[in-house]
Amino acid sequence: MLIEIKAPSPGESITQVTLASWLAEDGAWVMQDAEIAEIESDKATLMIFAPASGQLKIQVEAGATVDVGTVLGAIDDSVVNPGTSGGKVQKTQSAVHTEEIKTSGLQETPEVSALHLTPLARHMAESEHIPAEQLKAIHKDKISRKDVLQLMNTEKKTAGATTRPHERVKMSPLRLKLAERLVSVKNETAMLTTFNEVDMSAIMDLRKQYGERYKARYGNNIGFISFFVMAAQRAFEDYPKINAAIDGDEIIYYKYADICIAVSTPKGLLAPAIRDVQELNLSQIDQAIRDFGVRAQTNKITLEELRGGTFTITNGGTFGSMLSTPLINPPQSAILGMHKIEERPVAINGKVEVRPMMYIALSYDHRLIDGKESVGFVVKVKEYLEHPLSMIPADSSNPEAFLGIV
Repeated sequence: MLIEIKAPSPGESITQVTLASWLAEDGAWVMQDAEIAEIESDKATLMIFAPASGQLKIQVEAGATVDVGTVLGAIDDSVVNPGTSGGKVQKTQSAVHTEEIKTSGLQETPEVSALHLTPLARHMAESEHIPAEQLKAIHKDKISRKDVLQLMNTEKKTAGATTRPHERVKMSPLRLKLAERLVSVKNETAMLTTFNEVDMSAIMDLRKQYGERYKARYGNNIGFISFFVMAAQRAFEDYPKINAAIDGDEIIYYKYADICIAVSTPKGLLAPAIRDVQELNLSQIDQAIRDFGVRAQTNKITLEELRGGTFTITNGGTFGSMLSTPLINPPQSAILGMHKIEERPVAINGKVEVRPMMYIALSYDHRLIDGKESVGFVVKVKEYLEHPLSMIPADSSNPEAFLGIV
């Protein structure tokens, strides 16, 4: 029986994806749940897994842009693994590439060996004697065979040219779609940004007071972002439009808080959502954020985690940013930007003191949210962060329960 392989949906409002590559050859026998292809959208690069064991039949070539739901190929589950009947097992591309490397006899230079290349990309770079400096200029965490081929073609085009040295690289489908999405945000929303600053002293004191017990239980320090997530959720109660969205001529007021956290991956930012923040304590939020960060580095964020979300928080301070204007993540109506904590002199009760300060920024859709609401929300978040124990529910006065260390 032929089992269809369809292009999955990476998330809401995404109607097309690009088939980046096939990871197994046409006609190869593959195991159920094996990684067989990659797709790209403006949200993420995602794997397609074999729905059953059998022979792969490819119907759409790599590089094609297709609608979500398009049949990309099929698995013929009536074909038995040739290896179980004495026949010759057809190798996947990765197996063929690895065998090529083992039998090539090429010796890697130390400079190329230090770079992160796929087996076939490394083989090609060595056989073509491509200098490590040119490979480094690709600026990718992992260099593929396609990247090396692109580099070689670029070098051929520019050889003998009288212009100054430069490199021309085609934008990836992921980057192209991200560019389109960002332009649409600018053109389709009335985006404004309001700023404030937060004294982080109280949070730092709380982390010091309970830090050892927290680390003994969870194996890590209390993260800063978790305080911002909880403060935002608490502030939604006073400013519900921040946690709302426009749908045609109607406003959707969410009675829950699914807060997206921008996390960095080798191919760009993703924003998976922490569901029902209103029901979580600080440690549960903190562990969810850390889990996203770890899995993002290996492309393990799921499609379901990327869907939905009522509000987004992004932390430019991780990269050293002092101030920025974050872009709204549609169809959401607002996004909160965190920044680097810097010690600065501030006036406290008529005296100058040095305090750990952070600038925060709220970008919002002015079609729905007025200036009074946006400023009021940011001030409320500031108040919660400067008095974190005020976020403890009214029916509890236990900081340890609040931190999840009881």
